[in-house]
Amino acid sequence: MDEPRYDEATKTYTTGHSYDGIEELNTPLPRWWLWSLYATIVWAVIYSIAYPAWPLVSTATAGFLGYSTRAEVAAEIARVEEANSELNTQLAAIDLTTLKDNETLHQFAVSAGASVFANNCSQCHGSGAAGSVGYPNLLDDDWLWGGDIEAIALTVRHGIRNEQDEDARYSEMPAFGEQLEKDEIAALVAYVQSLSGLDHDTALIEQGTELFADNCTACHGDEGMGDRDQGAPNLTDSVWLYGSSDEVLTETIANSRFGVMPPWSPRLSDAQVNAVAVYVHQKGGGE
Repeated sequence: MDEPRYDEATKTYTTGHSYDGIEELNTPLPRWWLWSLYATIVWAVIYSIAYPAWPLVSTATAGFLGYSTRAEVAAEIARVEEANSELNTQLAAIDLTTLKDNETLHQFAVSAGASVFANNCSQCHGSGAAGSVGYPNLLDDDWLWGGDIEAIALTVRHGIRNEQDEDARYSEMPAFGEQLEKDEIAALVAYVQSLSGLDHDTALIEQGTELFADNCTACHGDEGMGDRDQGAPNLTDSVWLYGSSDEVLTETIANSRFGVMPPWSPRLSDAQVNAVAVYVHQKGGGE
Protein backbone atom coordinates (compact mmCIF):
# COMPACT_ATOMS: atom_id res chain seq x y z
CA MET A 1 0.00 0.00 0.00
CA ASP A 2 1.33 3.41 -0.99
CA GLU A 3 1.46 6.43 1.27
CA PRO A 4 -1.64 8.65 1.10
CA ARG A 5 -1.17 11.70 -1.08
CA TYR A 6 -3.07 14.87 -1.72
CA ASP A 7 -5.03 14.77 -5.00
CA GLU A 8 -5.03 18.21 -6.57
CA ALA A 9 -7.95 17.49 -8.92
CA THR A 10 -10.38 16.60 -6.16
CA LYS A 11 -8.68 18.46 -3.31
CA THR A 12 -8.90 15.22 -1.28
CA TYR A 13 -6.31 12.88 0.18
CA THR A 14 -6.16 9.32 -1.12
CA THR A 15 -6.28 6.26 1.14
CA GLY A 16 -3.06 4.89 -0.30
CA HIS A 17 -4.90 2.02 -1.98
CA SER A 18 -4.39 1.57 -5.70
CA TYR A 19 -6.21 -0.95 -7.90
CA ASP A 20 -4.98 -1.35 -11.47
CA GLY A 21 -3.65 2.15 -11.30
CA ILE A 22 -6.87 3.59 -9.94
CA GLU A 23 -6.42 5.28 -6.57
CA GLU A 24 -9.08 5.35 -3.85
CA LEU A 25 -10.06 8.72 -2.47
CA ASN A 26 -10.47 9.10 1.27
CA THR A 27 -13.81 10.95 0.97
CA PRO A 28 -15.37 11.52 4.42
CA LEU A 29 -19.00 10.68 5.06
CA PRO A 30 -21.43 13.61 5.19
CA ARG A 31 -21.73 15.08 8.68
CA TRP A 32 -25.52 14.71 8.67
CA TRP A 33 -25.14 11.00 7.94
CA LEU A 34 -22.63 10.50 10.75
CA TRP A 35 -24.80 12.35 13.27
CA SER A 36 -27.78 10.22 12.20
CA LEU A 37 -25.72 7.08 12.80
CA TYR A 38 -24.59 8.27 16.23
CA ALA A 39 -28.19 9.17 17.12
CA THR A 40 -29.46 5.67 16.22
CA ILE A 41 -26.72 4.10 18.35
CA VAL A 42 -27.67 6.26 21.32
CA TRP A 43 -31.37 5.47 20.73
CA ALA A 44 -30.66 1.72 20.60
CA VAL A 45 -28.78 1.84 23.91
CA ILE A 46 -31.57 3.83 25.62
CA TYR A 47 -34.27 1.54 24.16
CA SER A 48 -32.51 -1.64 25.30
CA ILE A 49 -32.33 -0.23 28.84
CA ALA A 50 -35.89 1.12 28.94
CA TYR A 51 -37.70 -1.87 27.37
CA PRO A 52 -37.39 -5.69 27.54
CA ALA A 53 -34.46 -6.51 25.31
CA TRP A 54 -31.72 -8.83 26.53
CA PRO A 55 -32.55 -12.55 26.75
CA LEU A 56 -31.71 -14.36 29.97
CA VAL A 57 -31.92 -18.08 30.86
CA SER A 58 -35.70 -18.29 31.24
CA THR A 59 -36.84 -14.71 30.76
CA ALA A 60 -35.47 -11.35 29.56
CA THR A 61 -34.49 -8.03 31.05
CA ALA A 62 -37.65 -6.17 32.04
CA GLY A 63 -36.47 -2.64 31.28
CA PHE A 64 -36.76 0.23 33.75
CA LEU A 65 -40.13 1.30 32.27
CA GLY A 66 -41.63 -2.08 33.17
CA TYR A 67 -43.45 -2.31 29.82
CA SER A 68 -44.83 -5.69 28.71
CA THR A 69 -46.71 -6.50 25.53
CA ARG A 70 -48.10 -9.60 27.25
CA ALA A 71 -49.48 -7.50 30.08
CA GLU A 72 -50.94 -5.07 27.56
CA VAL A 73 -52.71 -7.90 25.72
CA ALA A 74 -53.92 -9.41 29.02
CA ALA A 75 -55.31 -6.03 30.06
CA GLU A 76 -57.13 -5.65 26.75
CA ILE A 77 -58.59 -9.16 27.04
CA ALA A 78 -59.73 -8.38 30.58
CA ARG A 79 -61.33 -5.15 29.37
CA VAL A 80 -63.27 -6.96 26.63
CA GLU A 81 -64.33 -9.73 29.03
CA GLU A 82 -65.57 -7.15 31.49
CA ALA A 83 -67.53 -5.37 28.75
CA ASN A 84 -69.13 -8.69 27.71
CA SER A 85 -69.53 -10.16 31.19
CA GLU A 86 -73.30 -9.63 31.32
CA LEU A 87 -73.83 -11.22 27.89
CA ASN A 88 -71.60 -14.16 28.82
CA THR A 89 -73.52 -14.68 32.06
CA GLN A 90 -76.79 -14.76 30.13
CA LEU A 91 -75.34 -17.07 27.47
CA ALA A 92 -74.03 -19.54 30.05
CA ALA A 93 -77.44 -19.84 31.72
CA ILE A 94 -79.86 -19.64 28.79
CA ASP A 95 -81.92 -22.49 27.39
CA LEU A 96 -80.29 -22.85 23.97
CA THR A 97 -83.58 -23.81 22.34
CA THR A 98 -84.91 -20.32 23.12
CA LEU A 99 -81.79 -18.38 22.20
CA LYS A 100 -83.09 -17.22 18.82
CA ASP A 101 -85.81 -15.29 20.60
CA ASN A 102 -83.10 -12.97 21.94
CA GLU A 103 -81.61 -11.43 18.80
CA THR A 104 -78.85 -9.48 20.58
CA LEU A 105 -77.66 -12.50 22.56
CA HIS A 106 -77.90 -14.77 19.50
CA GLN A 107 -75.73 -12.43 17.42
CA PHE A 108 -73.22 -12.23 20.26
CA ALA A 109 -73.15 -16.03 20.54
CA VAL A 110 -72.50 -16.49 16.81
CA SER A 111 -69.69 -13.93 16.85
CA ALA A 112 -68.09 -15.34 20.00
CA GLY A 113 -68.57 -18.91 18.75
CA ALA A 114 -66.74 -18.11 15.51
CA SER A 115 -63.70 -17.07 17.55
CA VAL A 116 -63.89 -20.14 19.78
CA PHE A 117 -64.22 -22.39 16.73
CA ALA A 118 -61.25 -20.80 14.96
CA ASN A 119 -59.04 -21.20 18.03
CA ASN A 120 -60.07 -24.71 19.10
CA CYS A 121 -61.99 -26.61 16.42
CA SER A 122 -60.72 -25.55 13.01
CA GLN A 123 -57.55 -27.64 13.33
CA CYS A 124 -59.65 -30.79 12.85
CA HIS A 125 -62.89 -29.63 11.24
CA GLY A 126 -61.30 -27.02 8.96
CA SER A 127 -61.64 -23.24 9.00
CA GLY A 128 -64.97 -23.49 7.19
CA ALA A 129 -66.19 -26.50 9.25
CA ALA A 130 -66.30 -28.74 6.16
CA GLY A 131 -64.17 -31.42 7.85
CA SER A 132 -61.87 -33.89 6.12
CA VAL A 133 -61.25 -37.63 6.08
CA GLY A 134 -61.91 -38.86 9.62
CA TYR A 135 -63.20 -35.47 10.79
CA PRO A 136 -66.93 -34.80 10.39
CA ASN A 137 -68.34 -32.17 8.06
CA LEU A 138 -70.39 -29.84 10.27
CA LEU A 139 -72.21 -28.23 7.33
CA ASP A 140 -74.39 -31.15 6.27
CA ASP A 141 -77.33 -32.89 7.93
CA ASP A 142 -75.47 -36.10 8.80
CA TRP A 143 -74.97 -36.23 12.58
CA LEU A 144 -73.75 -39.32 14.41
CA TRP A 145 -75.07 -38.11 17.76
CA GLY A 146 -77.76 -35.65 16.69
CA GLY A 147 -77.63 -32.18 15.20
CA ASP A 148 -80.05 -30.15 17.31
CA ILE A 149 -78.40 -27.36 19.28
CA GLU A 150 -78.56 -29.15 22.64
CA ALA A 151 -77.00 -32.31 21.18
CA ILE A 152 -74.18 -30.26 19.65
CA ALA A 153 -73.52 -28.51 22.96
CA LEU A 154 -73.41 -31.87 24.76
CA THR A 155 -70.90 -33.23 22.25
CA VAL A 156 -68.70 -30.15 22.56
CA ARG A 157 -68.85 -30.19 26.35
CA HIS A 158 -68.03 -33.87 26.90
CA GLY A 159 -66.37 -34.99 23.67
CA ILE A 160 -66.37 -38.44 22.07
CA ARG A 161 -64.62 -41.64 23.16
CA ASN A 162 -62.09 -39.84 25.36
CA GLU A 163 -60.82 -41.04 28.72
CA GLN A 164 -60.97 -37.64 30.46
CA ASP A 165 -64.74 -37.22 30.74
CA GLU A 166 -67.02 -39.87 32.20
CA ASP A 167 -69.94 -38.41 30.26
CA ALA A 168 -68.20 -38.52 26.88
CA ARG A 169 -70.31 -39.96 24.08
CA TYR A 170 -69.12 -43.49 23.58
CA SER A 171 -69.52 -46.21 20.99
CA GLU A 172 -67.14 -48.84 19.71
CA MET A 173 -67.40 -50.86 16.53
CA PRO A 174 -65.98 -54.39 16.78
CA ALA A 175 -63.02 -55.31 14.61
CA PHE A 176 -64.70 -57.95 12.47
CA GLY A 177 -61.38 -59.03 11.02
CA GLU A 178 -61.00 -61.10 14.19
CA GLN A 179 -64.36 -62.85 13.59
CA LEU A 180 -64.95 -63.04 9.84
CA GLU A 181 -63.00 -64.42 6.91
CA LYS A 182 -61.71 -62.17 4.14
CA ASP A 183 -64.38 -63.33 1.70
CA GLU A 184 -67.08 -62.60 4.29
CA ILE A 185 -65.72 -59.08 4.81
CA ALA A 186 -65.71 -58.60 1.03
CA ALA A 187 -69.38 -59.63 0.96
CA LEU A 188 -70.20 -57.15 3.72
CA VAL A 189 -68.39 -54.40 1.80
CA ALA A 190 -70.50 -55.13 -1.29
CA TYR A 191 -73.72 -55.08 0.69
CA VAL A 192 -72.90 -51.85 2.52
CA GLN A 193 -72.03 -50.19 -0.79
CA SER A 194 -75.35 -51.34 -2.22
CA LEU A 195 -77.24 -49.62 0.60
CA SER A 196 -76.21 -46.20 -0.68
CA GLY A 197 -76.36 -47.01 -4.38
CA LEU A 198 -72.62 -47.34 -4.92
CA ASP A 199 -71.10 -49.68 -7.49
CA HIS A 200 -70.61 -53.09 -5.92
CA ASP A 201 -70.08 -56.77 -6.61
CA THR A 202 -73.64 -58.02 -7.10
CA ALA A 203 -72.55 -61.66 -6.78
CA LEU A 204 -71.79 -61.07 -3.10
CA ILE A 205 -75.05 -59.38 -2.11
CA GLU A 206 -76.89 -62.47 -0.88
CA GLN A 207 -74.05 -63.49 1.43
CA GLY A 208 -73.53 -59.87 2.51
CA THR A 209 -77.21 -59.51 3.39
CA GLU A 210 -77.06 -62.45 5.75
CA LEU A 211 -73.80 -61.30 7.33
CA PHE A 212 -75.16 -57.78 7.83
CA ALA A 213 -78.30 -59.13 9.52
CA ASP A 214 -76.24 -61.33 11.83
CA ASN A 215 -73.52 -58.82 12.76
CA CYS A 216 -74.47 -55.21 12.00
CA THR A 217 -78.19 -54.59 12.48
CA ALA A 218 -77.91 -54.33 16.27
CA CYS A 219 -76.23 -50.93 15.78
CA HIS A 220 -76.98 -49.82 12.23
CA GLY A 221 -80.57 -51.08 12.15
CA ASP A 222 -82.32 -53.51 9.81
CA GLU A 223 -82.27 -50.98 6.98
CA GLY A 224 -78.77 -49.68 7.73
CA MET A 225 -80.01 -46.22 8.67
CA GLY A 226 -77.98 -46.04 11.86
CA ASP A 227 -78.83 -45.16 15.44
CA ARG A 228 -77.94 -41.80 16.96
CA ASP A 229 -78.33 -43.10 20.49
CA GLN A 230 -75.32 -45.31 19.81
CA GLY A 231 -73.47 -43.02 17.42
CA ALA A 232 -73.91 -45.61 14.65
CA PRO A 233 -73.75 -43.95 11.21
CA ASN A 234 -76.42 -44.09 8.55
CA LEU A 235 -75.10 -46.35 5.78
CA THR A 236 -77.78 -45.49 3.24
CA ASP A 237 -76.76 -41.93 2.40
CA SER A 238 -73.77 -40.58 0.48
CA VAL A 239 -71.84 -39.31 3.51
CA TRP A 240 -68.78 -41.39 4.43
CA LEU A 241 -66.48 -40.21 7.20
CA TYR A 242 -63.51 -42.30 6.05
CA GLY A 243 -64.50 -43.10 2.47
CA SER A 244 -66.51 -45.73 0.61
CA SER A 245 -63.97 -47.49 -1.62
CA ASP A 246 -63.43 -51.26 -1.37
CA GLU A 247 -60.10 -50.71 0.38
CA VAL A 248 -61.40 -48.18 2.92
CA LEU A 249 -64.53 -50.16 3.80
CA THR A 250 -62.50 -53.34 4.13
CA GLU A 251 -60.21 -51.54 6.59
CA THR A 252 -63.19 -50.14 8.49
CA ILE A 253 -64.96 -53.48 8.83
CA ALA A 254 -61.84 -55.51 9.54
CA ASN A 255 -60.17 -53.18 12.06
CA SER A 256 -62.97 -50.73 12.99
CA ARG A 257 -62.57 -46.99 13.62
CA PHE A 258 -62.15 -45.19 16.92
CA GLY A 259 -62.13 -41.43 16.40
CA VAL A 260 -61.65 -39.38 19.57
CA MET A 261 -62.79 -35.85 20.34
CA PRO A 262 -61.55 -34.20 23.56
CA PRO A 263 -63.96 -32.78 26.13
CA TRP A 264 -63.90 -29.01 25.90
CA SER A 265 -65.53 -28.22 29.24
CA PRO A 266 -62.18 -28.20 31.11
CA ARG A 267 -60.83 -25.59 28.68
CA LEU A 268 -63.90 -23.59 27.69
CA SER A 269 -66.41 -21.83 29.92
CA ASP A 270 -70.12 -22.68 29.75
CA ALA A 271 -70.66 -19.49 27.76
CA GLN A 272 -67.96 -20.49 25.24
CA VAL A 273 -69.35 -24.02 24.90
CA ASN A 274 -72.81 -22.62 24.21
CA ALA A 275 -71.39 -20.01 21.84
CA VAL A 276 -69.53 -22.52 19.68
CA ALA A 277 -72.59 -24.82 19.69
CA VAL A 278 -74.68 -21.92 18.39
CA TYR A 279 -72.04 -21.10 15.78
CA VAL A 280 -71.88 -24.68 14.50
CA HIS A 281 -75.66 -25.06 14.56
CA GLN A 282 -76.24 -22.00 12.39
CA LYS A 283 -73.56 -22.98 9.83
CA GLY A 284 -76.19 -24.90 7.85
CA GLY A 285 -76.20 -28.45 9.14
CA GLY A 286 -77.83 -27.90 12.50
CA GLU A 287 -81.29 -29.39 12.95
